[in-house]
Amino acid sequence: MSENREGQRVPEVVFRTRKDGEWVDVDSRDLFNGRTVAVFSLPGAFTPTCSSTHLPRFNELAPVFFENGVDEIVCISVNDAFVMNEWARDQHAENITLIPDGNGEFTEGMGMLVDKTDLGFGKRSWRYSMLVKDGVIEKMFIEPQKPGDPFEVSDADTMLRYINPEAPHPEFVTLFAKAGCPHCARAKALLESHQMAYEEITLGEGVITRSVRAATGSGSVPQVFVDGRLIGSADALEAFLTQRRQAA
Repeated sequence: MSENREGQRVPEVVFRTRKDGEWVDVDSRDLFNGRTVAVFSLPGAFTPTCSSTHLPRFNELAPVFFENGVDEIVCISVNDAFVMNEWARDQHAENITLIPDGNGEFTEGMGMLVDKTDLGFGKRSWRYSMLVKDGVIEKMFIEPQKPGDPFEVSDADTMLRYINPEAPHPEFVTLFAKAGCPHCARAKALLESHQMAYEEITLGEGVITRSVRAATGSGSVPQVFVDGRLIGSADALEAFLTQRRQAA
């Protein structure tokens, strides 16, 4: 069982990162001291669970974390700086600081370095998350010792519930749109006027009309989803927002 290190200080290491094409050393003391930092660590960039769930959900809930006293959300993985930077771009993880622990020094200091040579990974991090305040670990969520790659307790929602069980989660809005579409622009303006962040899926960027029809029953755009519920066109969105405002 990986050791729970609540009440202990995080390891002091220097991370080798890259910014704007240059090497930049990041001291863990600068990262953690005098600050509240939510950390999640995972086996590897671009791996399935890490890319589909673990990192995206922390990125999505980041504004709520920040509203509840977290200064920064940090993802640490035993990968090099080039891989971590490319993964950040691929994931559009603008709310997360991705830190490469290329030599595994921080992860080893946390007692979380595990052998995954059976997968061709070498030494990697066990999956966990923690809340660090002024360099001291206040809370850790460590995945159970099971075969494979368990993902049960180190998720963003579990961490947020620990920080504030009453914290409201943001609505997840998806917008199917097309470049130059005036109705799409209107739908986006409506969402922005109501301070609703949204994910835009643009036709022509690997997405075809048939895909929109399959998802929504209509081949026209825009098509808006709110928390998985299909709202529909810009007119339907305006009606939905008006009805919700009147009911409030």
